Amino acid sequence: MNQCIVCGHGIVDYKTLYDDRYGYPGTYTIVKCRNCGHKCLDASFSPSQITQLYSDYYPRSSQKIEAFKPHREVSGLDSWLRGDRFNAYRWVPENVRVLDIGCGFGETLGYHMSRGCDAYGVDADSNIRQIAEKFGYNMRVGLFNPDDYDSDFFDYVTLDQVVEHLSDPIEILSNVQRVMKPGATLILSTPNSNGWGSKIFGDKWINWHVPYHLQYFSKKSMEITAKKAGLILEKTRTVTNSDWLYFQWVHLLTYPETGVPSVFWSPKAICGHEKKVVIERIGKIHKTRINHVITRIFDLFEVGDNYLFYLRKPKV
Repeated sequence: MNQCIVCGHGIVDYKTLYDDRYGYPGTYTIVKCRNCGHKCLDASFSPSQITQLYSDYYPRSSQKIEAFKPHREVSGLDSWLRGDRFNAYRWVPENVRVLDIGCGFGETLGYHMSRGCDAYGVDADSNIRQIAEKFGYNMRVGLFNPDDYDSDFFDYVTLDQVVEHLSDPIEILSNVQRVMKPGATLILSTPNSNGWGSKIFGDKWINWHVPYHLQYFSKKSMEITAKKAGLILEKTRTVTNSDWLYFQWVHLLTYPETGVPSVFWSPKAICGHEKKVVIERIGKIHKTRINHVITRIFDLFEVGDNYLFYLRKPKV
C-alpha cells in the first residue's frame, strides 16, 4: 500500500502491532495518511486466512436462543454514567423503517419493533436464523447486498462497530446509500483512534485490535468517505461505554506476548490465580464508578474512545 484508501494521498508507517487478544500469529503494520489522518491496516488476507482468522481465533457468540432478550429503552443518570447510548441503534427514533447491518443475534430488531419501527437486519452469522424463525424477525444471513432491498427504502441505517472491519468502506457505504431514502440518516459507531485512550495507552490501547480492525477513521477521513459514497457527514460526537475503561485496565495488566491468547479476552486461554486476583481487584475498583466519571469527562471534551458519525443522504 502506497497511498491512502480514502483520499489517495501519501501514507507513512504508524505502528507495528500483533493480535493481543486471541493470539493470531504475526505482526501487522498500521499506516496513517499524511492528509486526512485516516489509519488502516497494511495487510491483505486470502479467503482461507480470513476463514481461519474468524473461525479458529475470533470467538463466536455462544448465546442460546432460550436466553434471548431484545434490548430495552435506557434513560436516567445511571444510564448516562454507563454510556449506554454509545451504540448507533440507540439514536434511531420511533416509528421509522430501519436496517441494522451487522445485527448480531437480533436484539436490536426486537428493540426497534417494540418502538413501532419497521425493522430489518443482516448478519453473517448463520445462528441468527433460529431467532428470525422463532420471533418472526426480518433478518438475512450473509453480507449486506443492496440488491436485497428496494432503492430509497430505509429512513435509518445503522452499523455498530462494523465499519472498522471493512476492507473497502467507500464501496460498502455507497451501496448502503442506494437503499436509503432521500434525507435518510446512516449512523455509524466505531473506535476513535484519535481520542485520549490511544494517546495514553499507546500500543496497548484495546481498540487497535489487529488484525480484525482494518480501518481507523478521523473526522476528516469520514467526511471524505461519506462524500465519495454520496452522503454528507452532518455530525460527529464521542459517546463511550464506561466498561471499555475497565476492559482497558485489565488488558493493560494482563497483556500477552506475541502469539499468546489473552487470559481476559480469549476463551482458549487459561487464567492463573495471580491474574484472576488482578481482574477481580480491577472489577472492585470499577464498581466505585471512577471509570464512569473518567469516561464521561473525556466524552464531554469529544476525545472519548468511541465515535458516533451521523451521515445523511441528500434530498433530491
